[in-house]
Amino acid sequence: MNNSLIWDSSLLKRYDRPGPRYTSYPTAVQFTSEFETDTFIQAEQDSGHQRKPISLYFHIPFCDTVCYYCGCNKIVTKRREQAQPYLDLMCQEMAMHAKNLGYKATVEQLHLGGGTPTFLSQEQLTQLMETANKYFHLDFSEFSDYSIEIDPREADWGMMGLLRNLGFNRISLGVQDFDPAVQKAVNRIQPRAVTESVIDAARAMDFDSINVDLIYGLPLQSCDSFLKTVDRVIEIAPERLSVFNYAHLPHRFMPQRRIRSEDLPSPEEKLRIMEATTQRLTEAGYVYIGMDHFALPDDDLAAAQEDGVLHRNFQGYTTHGHCDLIGIGVSSISQVGNTYAQNFTDMASYSEAINAGRLAVNKGLKSSAEDQLRSHIIRRLLCDFELNFHDVESEFGINFTKHFKPELEALSVMAKDELLVLDNESISVLPRGRLLIRNICMTFDRYMAAAQEQQKFSRVI
Repeated sequence: MNNSLIWDSSLLKRYDRPGPRYTSYPTAVQFTSEFETDTFIQAEQDSGHQRKPISLYFHIPFCDTVCYYCGCNKIVTKRREQAQPYLDLMCQEMAMHAKNLGYKATVEQLHLGGGTPTFLSQEQLTQLMETANKYFHLDFSEFSDYSIEIDPREADWGMMGLLRNLGFNRISLGVQDFDPAVQKAVNRIQPRAVTESVIDAARAMDFDSINVDLIYGLPLQSCDSFLKTVDRVIEIAPERLSVFNYAHLPHRFMPQRRIRSEDLPSPEEKLRIMEATTQRLTEAGYVYIGMDHFALPDDDLAAAQEDGVLHRNFQGYTTHGHCDLIGIGVSSISQVGNTYAQNFTDMASYSEAINAGRLAVNKGLKSSAEDQLRSHIIRRLLCDFELNFHDVESEFGINFTKHFKPELEALSVMAKDELLVLDNESISVLPRGRLLIRNICMTFDRYMAAAQEQQKFSRVI
C-alpha cells in the first residue's frame, strides 16, 4: 500500500467540519433507550452457539486528578476504597455475560481503559484477571492482544512487572505533551523522566508493543514547542502513536471550562502543528494508518493494513475484527454480531442494575441490512483507503452504482479536488485525501444530517 500523504492546507480548511470517528456505524449517537436488553442477550447466545472468540473491554472510570482537556466518562476521586465495590460489580457482570454465551469463550483480545486502570491496586488487578479467566478462557498465546492504558504517574516497575505476569503484552501511555507549561495549563504534571521510566520497564520486561498518545491544540502549545515533544517521542520509538486533535467543547465537558480559550493555539497554528507532526513522523519511518494513528512498518497494525485485514471498532484500529466485543463496566459498549449495547453511564444506575441481577444495558441498536452494508463500506475505506465495488456487490447482492448513485455524485466533487479517484469499479483515496478520510466516509452515512444538527461530533481537523 502507498501510505504517502500530501498536505493541502486550503483543502483541509475547506473540508473541516464536525464528523464521527466511526468506531462503529451506526455511531453511538443512533443508540436508543428503547432498545431491549433481551435483544442483546439473544445476540450473545447466538455468538455462544457459534463458539466465536471475543474481545473483552473493561472500563475503569476512576482518576486521582482531573485533566482539564478530558472528555471521557470518569470519576475523579482520592478515595481508593471506591475501587473494590466497583470491581465486584464488574465480576458479577462478567458472570452474566458468560452465562449468556453458554461456554468459556476464548478471549483473543483484552483491554483495560479508563479513567485510569492502574487506579486499581495490584491485588485488585489480579482479582480482575483471575475472575476473567474463571468465566472466559484467557489465551496467552503469541496471537493474544492484551493491552492496558497507563498513566505513568500511577505505575512503577513493580506494577509493570505485575501486568506482564498477568498476561498483558501491550501498553498505551498518555503523554499528551512533554512541555511543563502545557502540562500545568491542563493540570497533568507528568515529568518526562516518569514517562520514560515506565517505557524502560516495558522494554526490559518484553512487552510486545508500546503506544504513546499525544494531543495537539492544547493551551500554550505552538508548532515549535510541540515538535520538541514529537522529536523526543521519535527517540523513544514506540511501536504505535496516536496524535489526537483537542476538541474544546466546554459546554459538554465541565473540566474544559478551566481552560482559557485565549490560551489555545489558533486554527492556523493547529494546522501547522498537524502538518509538521505528520511530516516529522512519516520522515522518521512511521506509517500513517489513518485518523491520527501511526505505526512502525513491522507493527501488527501496519501489516494488517498491508494485507487488507485491518479492522476498526470501539477500541480503534485493531487486528481482531472477527471477535465479538463485550464491554464490562459503566458506560462500556458491546458489539456482538450486528447488535450494539451500551451500559449506563452513571454509577448509580449501573450499580442498581448489576445488583439486581440484570445486565446494565441502557441503550443499543440492532443494525439493519442497510446499516451493515454501509458499515462495511465505511470500515474498508477507513482501513484500506480503497473500495472495490465488485467485492461489495458479491457480498451484499446489490448493484453498487445504482444503490449509491447520490453518494457517488457527491464523491465526484471530491474527485475533482483530487481527494480520490472514482471510476465504475472502485474508489481509491489519494495521498491528498487520506487526512480527510472521515469526510469521504461521511458521504455514505445516512444519519449524518440529523447528527450534525445535534452537534454531537468534533471537527475532523
